Amino acid sequence: MLRIEEWAGRLLQAEETGMPIEPLTAAWPEIDIPTAYQIQLKVIERKCARGQRVVGMKIGLTSRAMQQMLGVYEPDYGHILDTMVLIEGEPVRLSRLIQPRVEAEIAFVLRERLTGPGVTVADVLRATAGIMPALEIIDSRIRDWKIKIQDTIADNASSAAIILGGTLMPVEGLDLRLLGLVLEKDGEVFATGAGAAVLGHPAAAVAWLANAVARYGLSLEPGMVVLSGSFTQAVAVSPGSVIRASFDRLGTVTARFVDA
Repeated sequence: MLRIEEWAGRLLQAEETGMPIEPLTAAWPEIDIPTAYQIQLKVIERKCARGQRVVGMKIGLTSRAMQQMLGVYEPDYGHILDTMVLIEGEPVRLSRLIQPRVEAEIAFVLRERLTGPGVTVADVLRATAGIMPALEIIDSRIRDWKIKIQDTIADNASSAAIILGGTLMPVEGLDLRLLGLVLEKDGEVFATGAGAAVLGHPAAAVAWLANAVARYGLSLEPGMVVLSGSFTQAVAVSPGSVIRASFDRLGTVTARFVDA
């Protein structure tokens, strides 16, 4: 427990000072995934004690390529706090970040509780009030992104902030597997993708999450925003970068990054 408290403190300090730390797995090679989640929860507990609120969750490592790179065979997850939700149109200050990248995702807004085990894609679709275009700003408090699965889990699944688009679209009549995306950086196409890149179906990622957190006696609650995972690889940003994600049927969401 002392090591969990120690590493939670180190990660918090890295975020607050902008000074990344060494990988947990380098200093603590035997750390396992459950312990990494305990560190993540400790960080979230400390932030909530300061007045922040959990408003949702994010799912990471949903693509086979990313799983193979880290040697894992299932996604991971992190928490979204109210202070992480940014308003579209307001510039994103790079000074609050360390080594950011951006991913384009679908955000599910829940109207009903999802409690695992046994949650299915159909359950997720029935429980969803609507979906929104979203950008997730990922960041690592681990130096140079030298992470293994335990590092990113402890570091809240490398999440920093989210930006939601302005439309909430009902899921009825949509095949989310076929939902297309064009991701642009500074007016040029960076990548394209479709919903099937996210565990075969974005709602399958949300079902996985509901079943995963059930191991700890938790549910996905009504009103939560759940980011289902990136359609494409993440794009690095620098001062002046403008990232725009255009989703078929859902509309667009844009982020502009500034130095100050």
